[in-house]
Amino acid sequence: MSRVLRASAIMAAGTMVSRVTGFVKAAVLVAALGSAHMGDAYTVANAIPFILFDFLIGGILSSVVVPSIVRRQKSDPDGGRSYEQRLLTIGTVALILLTAAAVLLAGPLIGLYTDDGWSDRQTEVAVMLARYVLPQIAFVGVGALAGAILNTRDRFAAPMWAPVLNNVVMIGVLVLYLVTAGRSGADVEAVSEADLALLGLGTTAGIVAQCLVLMVSLHRAGFRFRPRFGLRGAGLGEMGRTAGWGIVYVLITQVGFWVTTMIASGAGGEAEGAGNTAYAQAFQLFQLPYGIIAVSVITAMLPRMSRSAAEGDLGTVRDEFASGVRLVAVLLVPAGLLLMVLGPAVTVLIYSWGNNTLDNAVYIGNVLQVFGLALVPFSLFQLLLRVFYAFGDTRTPVFIGAGNTAVSIGLSLLSAAVLPPRYVVMGLACALTAAYATGTVVAWMLASRRTRGLNGRVVASGLSRMYTAALPGTLAALGVLWLTRELAGLTPLSAAVMLAVGGGAGLALYLVVAHRMRIPEVSSIVGMVTGRGRR
Repeated sequence: MSRVLRASAIMAAGTMVSRVTGFVKAAVLVAALGSAHMGDAYTVANAIPFILFDFLIGGILSSVVVPSIVRRQKSDPDGGRSYEQRLLTIGTVALILLTAAAVLLAGPLIGLYTDDGWSDRQTEVAVMLARYVLPQIAFVGVGALAGAILNTRDRFAAPMWAPVLNNVVMIGVLVLYLVTAGRSGADVEAVSEADLALLGLGTTAGIVAQCLVLMVSLHRAGFRFRPRFGLRGAGLGEMGRTAGWGIVYVLITQVGFWVTTMIASGAGGEAEGAGNTAYAQAFQLFQLPYGIIAVSVITAMLPRMSRSAAEGDLGTVRDEFASGVRLVAVLLVPAGLLLMVLGPAVTVLIYSWGNNTLDNAVYIGNVLQVFGLALVPFSLFQLLLRVFYAFGDTRTPVFIGAGNTAVSIGLSLLSAAVLPPRYVVMGLACALTAAYATGTVVAWMLASRRTRGLNGRVVASGLSRMYTAALPGTLAALGVLWLTRELAGLTPLSAAVMLAVGGGAGLALYLVVAHRMRIPEVSSIVGMVTGRGRR
């Protein structure tokens, strides 16, 4: 546990800075564009590059590339260097071709993710922005491949710190946009082509900077890129057979995302401020604790589990997984409960500035409260998938993902049918929560069969104790929230008080109670922090 904890702490520090700067970026973005029609146009346009990347490249990185590189490092005479060079060469060429095709098809791609409720001008703005941001595909992909190679060398810091530079660049671009465009920057009918060019090209520039940081880090790690175009020895046949299931999995999840985006687009067309931007910003905030805590543990855990699985050491796989679950849950449990209480306070503090309204900021917080329910099951689900990937099994996650998506789509369509437009996006968040709760149960049962147990009793006992320890802090935060609203209402200043006093007291009380309950993961964190404090 100590090795994973140390590696996770390094990554968590980078992710923390990345998420904090990401929050600043999100705040400036909503201040500049608002969370209504202009914000929705940008949100959909900027999502397209990542949708295409995930569909064709990103879906196989965690499920195929990392385990494949680890195996080649063990089996190849050169430690897998030729394999890594071929992989980076072929991936770069494929990404450039994909980017060129996507730019040419920007109009039809935007049409897939927008609703008839959008005006012609809003669709036109989204298409123009898409042409500027679609080149991100190539740079995101190359950076992701570099990050995968770094992870197999136990170099975790750069992939977690590189997004900070992207955020800094974007903050500068958005501030410039807000100053130059002013109020018209949030008006989809009035925004100029020059302002759209600044926004789109600036967005891509941030991703270019992020990619360059990763390539420099890879060079410092001893990797020397030499283009290798020969396909012999690239292992594409083996990777293709395994990656096929990974691509199917991504396709299934993208169908779910498409349904969500279409429904949110329709809701935003009828109820201003309750569309794609509200969903996307709430989801980004929801992923803050997941990104800081769970992603760090998952990234450190997968190479270790892959090595143990390759050696047939099921006991170590079980121990690594159980340790990872407890490390993730120890902070995600209180984080999820606090999000359910303090969601609107978070979003009012971040989003009620510039061209956005207080009511729209509160609405994003209401969606965030629903997402708080999903935090623990969502994170456990991602951890469980890595068990299958460690064994090179990308087929089982496809069937689990299909079930997840079916539940999510069914409940999303139900929400769109029965809820007023103002509440549809909140219904979408409920649908995601139910889908991941169901998927976690199914994935646990199947993964347990593969590893002959997952130390379920130990994990269940730990989770129940963590929830018990988190209740006093949650109640304290709820009390601060009620008292502050009664005295001062909900304003950016009162929201800051709610977060500082309610959130701080809630988390501190949880750590005290959990430490006294002798929850070992909390004791490890407290010991690590106090140990550093004495130095």
